[in-house]
Amino acid sequence: MTNSPDSSNSPAGSNSSNGSGVRPGLTLAVVAVVQFMVSLDLSVVNVGLPQIATGLGFGAAGLTWVIHAYALTFGGLLLLGGKAADRYGRKRVLLLGLALFGLASLAGGFAREPGQLVAARAAQGIGAAMLAPAALALLTATFPAGRARVRAFGVWSAVNAAGGALGVLIGGLLTQYADWRWVMFVNVPMAACALALAWRGITAGGPPARGGRPDVLGALLVTAGMTLLVFGVVRTDRYAWSSPVTLTTLAVALVLLAAFLRVERTTTRDPLVRLGLFANRSVAGANACNLLVGAGIASAFYFMSLYLQHVLGRGPASTGVMFLPLALAVVAGSVLAVKLGYRFAARTLLASGALLTATGLAWFGLIAADGSFTADVLGPSIVVGTGFGLCLGPVVSLATAGVAPHETGTASGLLNSSRQIGASLGLAALGAAAQHRTGHGTTPDALNDGYALGLTLGAALLAAAALIALTVLRRTGRPTARSGNNRSLAPAASD
Repeated sequence: MTNSPDSSNSPAGSNSSNGSGVRPGLTLAVVAVVQFMVSLDLSVVNVGLPQIATGLGFGAAGLTWVIHAYALTFGGLLLLGGKAADRYGRKRVLLLGLALFGLASLAGGFAREPGQLVAARAAQGIGAAMLAPAALALLTATFPAGRARVRAFGVWSAVNAAGGALGVLIGGLLTQYADWRWVMFVNVPMAACALALAWRGITAGGPPARGGRPDVLGALLVTAGMTLLVFGVVRTDRYAWSSPVTLTTLAVALVLLAAFLRVERTTTRDPLVRLGLFANRSVAGANACNLLVGAGIASAFYFMSLYLQHVLGRGPASTGVMFLPLALAVVAGSVLAVKLGYRFAARTLLASGALLTATGLAWFGLIAADGSFTADVLGPSIVVGTGFGLCLGPVVSLATAGVAPHETGTASGLLNSSRQIGASLGLAALGAAAQHRTGHGTTPDALNDGYALGLTLGAALLAAAALIALTVLRRTGRPTARSGNNRSLAPAASD
């Protein structure tokens, strides 16, 4: 046994004190704070977007890059962050990521023009790409099996859900009663708190195993390829899909992504992701589901924020409050997933959660220009939130099942990456579809038609995720406790 969860081979799980320096409770607390902060930042700016556009002079298309800049650098560099965590030590990478995230948030709050805010959001994404996989790898190593793992991932999914959902509420209150800049400043004290907690609460392990040099070229290729892909889709509001500009942009993006795959197969450096990892059906299926779930949920947050403000005429604070039922439902769904995780396989919970979320998004798609919160928002918010909460814990457990200890950081980065890339691609594609439906109309009726289409397409993405969970992921055994001690048996292999 190693002497820290920072070591990739640590099997510590359920013992609160084993004399080896492993402190599962403190590790879980660090991971919870980090995940809440990262999830909060994904949604806290949504309600403030209209005020950000007015304050800094963003255009309609440029405004989406406040979201894309974060999601793309976060998603594109997560694999490199996971690899760095495995190679250089999870605690070290976590601390560096927290410092960068906090400084970038501070810089974003002081931005005076669009380019400065977009650059700060991109820097936030780089910091998040370092700290998120390191934190999740720590959690995976500290709680490797059984009921302790189910509980730990239940806590992780609950704070993940709470951060994402409550971010809209917090963003609305800050925007209306303080200033939009506080949706950036709010991260600074949280990053400082997490940094102090991680510094004291996580014990550095022994020297990590040294591999080859990191595959920086692969990271640059995948990030550039995804950025161009999103850029090409977003720009279809100005250039048609069949225009030379769009076709050229998308073609270059695909060439860059193909080059990334080739580099991963042939590089003499340590690959960003070992492509053989996808031979694990659990890893491949969970990441495919995660990408679709991320696409649907991110788009739903975006469209519903705009629907409440631009169609129903609500203010930022009122909009944030109206997201509270969804936030509470996500937390409730996450808690329910823990309870059901003792009885049902993760595959079953993931498919059920995706289907429930798809049902809620389809219900959202029935929004009306003359609607109301009670008739059009409350019911589907509860359904979507509960379903999404059911998905969070199981997809993490599945994506790291059967992965070698030295690749847990990479697998964790891959999972986070698929969520963020899905969010960015989904928002770009569904946003473009909504824009085409709306045309140049700015009336509540025209905007409502576009938002409703985007939400309906999101439901289709979640239905596809449920289908993948049922057809690609294999059946697994449920966690069981070993009699006579406090340890738990690992779930049956899922690959």
